[in-house]
Amino acid sequence: MPHANINGASLYYAEQGTGPAILFHHGYTGSHDSWDVVAPAFAAKGYRAIVMDCRGAGDSEHTADGYSIEQYADDVIGMADHLGLERFIYVGHSMGGVIGMELGIRYASRLEKLVLVAPAPADGVDVSVPGAAAQRERGLALRRARDRETLLRERLATTARPNPETIAAAVDRALSVSDGHYNDSWDALVTSRRGDRLEEIMVPTLLVAGAADGLLLANLRDYPRLGNATIHVLSRVSHGIHQEDPDTFITVLGDFLDHGVVTQATLVRRFREMAAAR
Repeated sequence: MPHANINGASLYYAEQGTGPAILFHHGYTGSHDSWDVVAPAFAAKGYRAIVMDCRGAGDSEHTADGYSIEQYADDVIGMADHLGLERFIYVGHSMGGVIGMELGIRYASRLEKLVLVAPAPADGVDVSVPGAAAQRERGLALRRARDRETLLRERLATTARPNPETIAAAVDRALSVSDGHYNDSWDALVTSRRGDRLEEIMVPTLLVAGAADGLLLANLRDYPRLGNATIHVLSRVSHGIHQEDPDTFITVLGDFLDHGVVTQATLVRRFREMAAAR
């Protein structure tokens, strides 16, 4: 398995295809496996499709520290440097979406396009809602007990379009992450405060949301704050958008890569440019 030493951590990556580079990043407790359908599809479409695991997750090193959104973003740039990518398309799911926000704020010059797939909230996961603390403690207890069967059963029940095989793999990956990843990444998602800076992200951005995802309302609040973005909401899809309905996701992502941001504002601007040229 290919690994690169990035910022002091041995990080897993894989790539296929040639052409413009797309780097796919997983979410909290996830891994590169979640892109097993999507990445090959874009390699076949003429892209250089790259997947990676962040520190503490998937097949990457379980480091002693570095489990922050800022470090994860630095690691993405380090991986891009390792692969010789001056500019690239970034696609991040969930926590990977918040990493994408950080990239858009601090590393905009390195991005061709930015895709946020069911991103965690820019201003942090709300742990003040009733039952949130108890739910987190229950998750910690199930992890400590290595209760795979309960985790699998509950994830199947809370997924709009469940695929038992992919969900089982995701549960196994979640159980395998380091304690630093599991605990510190969660804290980073809770304490994220990037909302006021979303307007700075002028890289063409696509936000993809699931109508059955608990993060939908947060996604809808974050979308209009982005500086240059469009949005697509998939019906009867929950949090794992690219795994629950990969065919639609591939179509939506492909359309965005072909056409960029298309909104009423961009159409009006195009109309005015055409009128001025007459």
